[in-house]
Amino acid sequence: MFTTIIITQPCFVDGEAERIAEFLRNGTCEYLHIRKPDAKREDMERLLMSIPTELHCRLTLHEHFELAGKYNLHGLHINSRNPSVPSGFKGCVSRSLHSIDEVARLKNGYSFVSLSPIFDSISKQGYNSAFTPEQLSAAKSKGIIDEKVFALGGVTFALLPTVKAMGFGGAMILGDAWR
Repeated sequence: MFTTIIITQPCFVDGEAERIAEFLRNGTCEYLHIRKPDAKREDMERLLMSIPTELHCRLTLHEHFELAGKYNLHGLHINSRNPSVPSGFKGCVSRSLHSIDEVARLKNGYSFVSLSPIFDSISKQGYNSAFTPEQLSAAKSKGIIDEKVFALGGVTFALLPTVKAMGFGGAMILGDAWR
């Protein structure tokens, strides 16, 4: 199964909880990652309380991991700001990686990993594709890119068939979702 994940913008925006609910309810994505690097705990909690409870099981946090258990969320995404999983957490744990070697070494320690940037970023100026089609094809042939590896960076809804054909198990979309 190919999985589509939307990542929030780094800042809070008006109507965000409603957009998140719409994305999840209308099938735009299977899961949604809430990534707010500078968010205060109370602001994050306010957003979570604004999202219908029945959708919480499809949300992943990049910050304030302690809220995952409180709100029965799907998962946590490890990053440099939050490099370890809280003791006792039983949900999905993902991590972003930036080289094929990292993916080969680390992917089996997580529910899934993302590899980026696959394409030139829409949301981060100057964050351009780091891989040639040949490198990605070779990684697929070696079994490095598989269902546990998701494409990130410059992925648009129009590129989803291409990403799937490249052998990725899913895609993570930020810029294209919030235009």
